[in-house]
Amino acid sequence: MNPFIEELKWRGLFADMMPGTEQQLNKEMTTAYIGFDPTADSLHIGSLIQIKVLAHFQQHGHKPLALVGGATGMIGDPSGKSSERNLLDEQTLNHYVDCLKAQLSRFLDFNGTAENRAELVNNYDWMKDVTFLDFVKNIGKHLTVNYMMAKDSVKKRFTGQEGVEGMSFTEFTYQLLQGYDFLHLYQEKNVRLQMGGSDQWGNITTGSELIRRKAQGEAFALTVPLITKADGSKFGKSESGENYWLDKKKTSPYKFYQFWLNSSDQDSERFIKFYTFLSKEVIEELIESHNQAPHERKLQKTLAREVTTWVHGQEEYEKALKASEILFGRSTAADLVELDEETFLEVFEGVPQKQVSKTALFESSLTDILSELSGFLKSKSEAQRELKGQSISVNKQKVEAEHKIQETDLIDGKFLLLQKGKKNYFIVKAQ
Repeated sequence: MNPFIEELKWRGLFADMMPGTEQQLNKEMTTAYIGFDPTADSLHIGSLIQIKVLAHFQQHGHKPLALVGGATGMIGDPSGKSSERNLLDEQTLNHYVDCLKAQLSRFLDFNGTAENRAELVNNYDWMKDVTFLDFVKNIGKHLTVNYMMAKDSVKKRFTGQEGVEGMSFTEFTYQLLQGYDFLHLYQEKNVRLQMGGSDQWGNITTGSELIRRKAQGEAFALTVPLITKADGSKFGKSESGENYWLDKKKTSPYKFYQFWLNSSDQDSERFIKFYTFLSKEVIEELIESHNQAPHERKLQKTLAREVTTWVHGQEEYEKALKASEILFGRSTAADLVELDEETFLEVFEGVPQKQVSKTALFESSLTDILSELSGFLKSKSEAQRELKGQSISVNKQKVEAEHKIQETDLIDGKFLLLQKGKKNYFIVKAQ
């Protein structure tokens, strides 16, 4: 078996491929591409599998191309959709394309002189000069409407099911435009393989068929499964429906780390194969070790470490780990003080806050800060009682009544974390 195909299969990342694909990969270094639609200014974790497949492809000696759909993004892929997507204006789309290009360059090796170094392409570059009449004459005539109507992504939109809209001509042309991408890359860059999610099978095979009819050439298709959780629910969104983004400005590394850390045992056993580059032997040992002591959550911790480091780097992973450990009391006040504002507020999301001037904070007694200044405790007498009973912490450290607040106590130079008992928190924001 071809090593790349074998890698995908043991990881559970193989869905289907056209006959001859494996022979092509065994024969020579092959160039393949995956397309990414610029629907936002960042990719989200739903794109990680496609990025990882390209990375594995390159590691096995082949050449990966990442295509950003500057042209097809203007239309929107109907695959898996029940209604037509809102179209983007050109300025917004160009901004999204630039953001995605910068992001993808972090995951693949685009440098050096190696023959299989990765490339980024934007289909707007070759689509922008094609007129409608030229496209109809030179491309449209090679595929029948019957062939295009037979695709699942099209059929589902024409069945009239409840809640499913029909399809505009604009969307109907999408598979033809994606097919033209494959043809162009076949002719200009010797691309012989297109890969994507299993919902893309129809679009990809349209491209290989167009190459066969128009260029009398041979091209191939390979798909990976769509990822769901073990219970069948949608993967990659929070309970409120939010995406987990790869841009740390949209989803902080701490929140990203927590997403993976909170995976179920069943999911983490699958995800560690999908989303990390750990070897088969290491993963099998890890699963066995986890099953012997599931309470230690070795799978989840390793998964969270590997994916966060891959996406955000070692430094951001270590910050996320420190932030995570703060909640479980396995950190120092120094660790807490070093947190940035965004991470600190995410760790203590929902905790009540009160703004206080720095002057008042530094000049007041701890009893006054806990009661009159912040309103955390109802009265001075309650504050004195709780301090005497050693149930008050400042920045997760037990304190006595004589403790004076200083500038060095402030988290990111502006926050103070008060705590009574184990779970009763309050944030003072110094102004």
